[in-house]
Amino acid sequence: MSTLTNKVVLITGASRGIGATMALHMAKAGAKVIVNYAGSQGPAEEVVATIKANGGEAIAVQADVSKSAEVKALFDAGIAHFGRIDVLVNNAGIMITKLLKDTTDEDVERQFDINVKGVFYALREAATRLADNGSVINFGTTIKRLMVPTYSTYTATKAAVDQMSRVFAKEVGARGINVNTVSPGPTNTELFLKGKPQEVIDRNKAMAAFNRLGEPEDIAKVVVFLASDDAKWIDGQDIAVNGGVA
Repeated sequence: MSTLTNKVVLITGASRGIGATMALHMAKAGAKVIVNYAGSQGPAEEVVATIKANGGEAIAVQADVSKSAEVKALFDAGIAHFGRIDVLVNNAGIMITKLLKDTTDEDVERQFDINVKGVFYALREAATRLADNGSVINFGTTIKRLMVPTYSTYTATKAAVDQMSRVFAKEVGARGINVNTVSPGPTNTELFLKGKPQEVIDRNKAMAAFNRLGEPEDIAKVVVFLASDDAKWIDGQDIAVNGGVA
């Protein structure tokens, strides 16, 4: 895998979970990292402190990705500090699991505001402000390949992200920017584990070929590769990182 030395990486939702792990792995590979957070300032600053303690460069920037003005300000802050942004990782997202009949208007709006509009706003900025020969990695989900009750609206948001990624890849390819989606399976994060009884967790483990949940490191390593120059011929793809779940 080639190094990310001198690349500037912006990761949304990077204060905890997969986002925080990606930030640490990107920095380890040599990247300068913009750690975005919505409300978790303390954890975001801890990620930055860890990167700096290991000799890397990073800043934490607050922005609610569901607000277009704040996404623009996020890009402004990153470019003002580091001079450019080479890699965008759209990781911020929420998941509300309910049967469709029990899903409220607010549930739908919240998920689409963050999971879809948040990605759209960041892609719109990246279209003109990401450096030439950069990379975009969006986050989907393996669940959209399955038919799992209670995930209808969440998977709808991620299917929208997948389609935006494919079209956007064609729109920015002339500038040497490649765009891909990474779709994790069940992963050992707070987002996934929250509210799930042990039997449900065990059932998800059993779906994988290795009889375990994915770990944030499993996802981060693939994203680091996709951000590297070695991955430039991979474009417009939805890459499942799920241990054989689907």
